[in-house]
Amino acid sequence: MRRMFTQALVVLAIAAVTAWGADNSLGVWKVNIAKSKYTPAPMPLKSYTAVREAVPGGVKVTLTGERTDGTAINASYTAKYDGSPAAVSGVGTPYDTMAIKQVDANTFTYEAQQTSGKYRPSGRTVVSKDGKTMTTTAKGTDADGKAMTLILIYEK
Repeated sequence: MRRMFTQALVVLAIAAVTAWGADNSLGVWKVNIAKSKYTPAPMPLKSYTAVREAVPGGVKVTLTGERTDGTAINASYTAKYDGSPAAVSGVGTPYDTMAIKQVDANTFTYEAQQTSGKYRPSGRTVVSKDGKTMTTTAKGTDADGKAMTLILIYEK
């Protein structure tokens, strides 16, 4: 009996470690602009897609799309889940660093910033239980230093 109990505890421990290391945000996510919100209006995005791929201890994110002013978005970054800033390369994003922390398999916090400017939102990304929707909410300052809020609704 004691041996079965010990084996059960080992299996539960392995399952817990595996679940902690899981990342349900991986995959291709497209923003539903109609369901998303940006304050102050208007939404600065015409289209936006994020491809999230696993890397050891973090995620590689490739962003593509178009801003409402016609500017192309083609950027990427590879961030560890330890909250350290990662450089963003490419064009079209208002930030040049991204820092991410993983709370659990479905929840992440982040801080983006333009190191030479005023753009500094921070927020939370949550993947729905069914894995079909991902919601990013953020508050901070825009490139002009004015208060902004953002809600992006991604769909797989």
